[in-house]
Amino acid sequence: MKLINIGFGNLVNSDKLIAVVAPDAAPVKRIVQDAKSKGMLVDATCGRKCKAVLVTEDDHIVLSAISAEAIHNRTVESEEQKDEQ
Repeated sequence: MKLINIGFGNLVNSDKLIAVVAPDAAPVKRIVQDAKSKGMLVDATCGRKCKAVLVTEDDHIVLSAISAEAIHNRTVESEEQKDEQ
């Protein structure tokens, strides 16, 4: 299990992630609203603007104040560290 920091001390299991997308598009906004109504939304923004939406295998949606690119970079860094060990 590899945990990725998605900001403000919040961690997500990278093995369970399907996608990390920007929150600007209308379909993504619809996905977020649907998840909120179903109780499947996790808001990890700590009151800040949402910059990335993470979609997990079990249909949970996680909001992050860290950009999708930064999350990707953190994923790559953790994989490189794992390869070095």
